[in-house]
Amino acid sequence: MISKLPNVTTSIFTVMSKMASEYGALNLSQGFPNFESDPVLIEAVSKAMKDGFNQYAPMQGDLGLRERIYEKVQTLYGKKYNPTSEITITAGATQAIFTAIAATIHKGDEVIIFAPAYDCYEPAIKLFGGVTKAIQLKPPFYTPNWGEVAQAISANTKMIIINSPHNPSGTVFSEKDMLQLQILADKHNLLVLSDEVYEHIIFDTEIHQSAARFEALSQRTFITASFGKTFHNTGWKMGYCLAPENLMKEFQKVHQYNVFCVNHPVQKGLANYLENPSRFLSIPNFYEEKRDFFLNLIKDSKFQFMPSKGTYFQLLDYSKITDESDIAFAEKLTKEFKLASIPTSVFNKNQADFKQLRVCFAKTNETLQQAAAILNNI
Repeated sequence: MISKLPNVTTSIFTVMSKMASEYGALNLSQGFPNFESDPVLIEAVSKAMKDGFNQYAPMQGDLGLRERIYEKVQTLYGKKYNPTSEITITAGATQAIFTAIAATIHKGDEVIIFAPAYDCYEPAIKLFGGVTKAIQLKPPFYTPNWGEVAQAISANTKMIIINSPHNPSGTVFSEKDMLQLQILADKHNLLVLSDEVYEHIIFDTEIHQSAARFEALSQRTFITASFGKTFHNTGWKMGYCLAPENLMKEFQKVHQYNVFCVNHPVQKGLANYLENPSRFLSIPNFYEEKRDFFLNLIKDSKFQFMPSKGTYFQLLDYSKITDESDIAFAEKLTKEFKLASIPTSVFNKNQADFKQLRVCFAKTNETLQQAAAILNNI
């Protein structure tokens, strides 16, 4: 058999988590919390199971949950998405991203992404015959050069994928960034896929500039989001997609024959939980406290950093410690110092190595204290 993805190997997240387990290292590599979800949410899901919501949900998702999403998006971003025709509940944001690409990308279509890029984008593009064009974001700020983006657009360009707040850099796109994107997308009739899974994890009075805020942009954009990232339950694989009706029709053609629908009792539980908006409005403060707690602990270490503006990831520059490659240093850190992280070069164009590691601070304070003690001794 000839592989459709011959160059795809095991993800760096799996590799580093496996190494962490083998060497008994603290795992700050993979992006998941090591604390529990709100017991109120767990009880709401349990109640939905006991109340009999254990068979197929509607293909588009539970209507009550779609209505709560409509209310949330309207309140936060001033945009109205029709719950019956412009919102679909998905098996996590990754499925939403894959489905949007599957529904729109044909052989030879070019898709612009920003590196460092989350590793699910490019394989999906390749699987459907698309061609990836990567625009490298550079430290320390990792902000887009829109002139470079404009030069990369050709007659074959079909889509631009953005991610803000940005994993792994923690950068947040500004209103100016989004307006520049809107101009380019409109000028060249491009689709946009806006990966907004960390929309509620944003710090220092920054405002999340969702594509939903920009009317012209929203009319050509798939927005993907994640309940798992927001409510500390990544294992539930629960996300959603927003898009104008013409795009959502194409999205649902793929969705219905891929998963058809997703976990029904979790949807019911989330619909109940979201009736109280404070449950997502309080998330930024929760994670900002964790970021500040962790960075204060390592402020006197040899690692250099700019505080993350969003996500629950922090980049650590180790250039004052060693000239080793980030992959070699990440392995050494795991094996010898018992702390697992992610080398960022694997997400960069041509694996550019900026001597930076990504760590996840969505951990208990005890875990962060243990990790800081290790970093301070390097």
